[in-house]
Amino acid sequence: MVLINKPKGWTSFDVVNKLRRQLNEKRIGHTGTLDPQAEGVLVVLLGKATKAMPFLVSHRKEYRAKLKLNLKTDTGDIWGETIETRDVPFPSENEVQIALTSMMGKSMQLPPMVSAIRLDGKRLYEYARQNIEVKREERPIEIESIQLLSMDEEIEFSVVCSSGTYIRTLCEDIAEKLGTVGTMSALTRTKVQDYRVEDCQNLEGLTPHNVNLRSLTSVLSHLPSVEIEDPTFIFHGKPLSLDRSDDQLLILHKGEALAVYQKTEQGLYRSVRGLW
Repeated sequence: MVLINKPKGWTSFDVVNKLRRQLNEKRIGHTGTLDPQAEGVLVVLLGKATKAMPFLVSHRKEYRAKLKLNLKTDTGDIWGETIETRDVPFPSENEVQIALTSMMGKSMQLPPMVSAIRLDGKRLYEYARQNIEVKREERPIEIESIQLLSMDEEIEFSVVCSSGTYIRTLCEDIAEKLGTVGTMSALTRTKVQDYRVEDCQNLEGLTPHNVNLRSLTSVLSHLPSVEIEDPTFIFHGKPLSLDRSDDQLLILHKGEALAVYQKTEQGLYRSVRGLW
């Protein structure tokens, strides 16, 4: 795994393509799309680490965002087409604090049409580019914390949230709480699980000789693990009988990640993903 500080103006797919060439790696993918105009932490998996993708996409995220009030666009950010403006007085700090606090906890959120969610084989943003609006299902999200950072002409805030939370939609919802419309004007992903933007490498100039690769074991360190002496039966996908209560276990041999096992209703652990 490599941590990239995605620059503005690049799609997440652009970053993956460039790394594929720079690092000469065919198997490569990222664990969470960032908007082209957003920047910050992009977790990229290389080689056999791509097999760990399903166990990383639900990581908690942290963002720093700016909200521009009295402006609504078709994309939920300032780079879209304006569809509404209002002349509502700028709120007080107390009003903003109340609006932010109201976002805390679990709720349902409707994904924006410009998101990368697939529907009938196409990304939602592909429908949006054709001016086609399709029916989307609301998804559960959780705002763990949200903090006001500054107030000037715009509202800057930080938020820790569950994976799948759309900050552009959150900005629109905050504006609605303030009695107006609003749109996202800046976004930085500052943290993914325990990986901080300060830990990331810049994309330009990256080579196989200076890339800071993290081991597969460290990538999956959030999973409870068990060390085994003989890995032979792991390679054959045989079940394990273990006195453990964990739903999932990372199986290690000499510190190397070999597989992820899932506990069954019968109490046995069975392989759900080989990692060799």
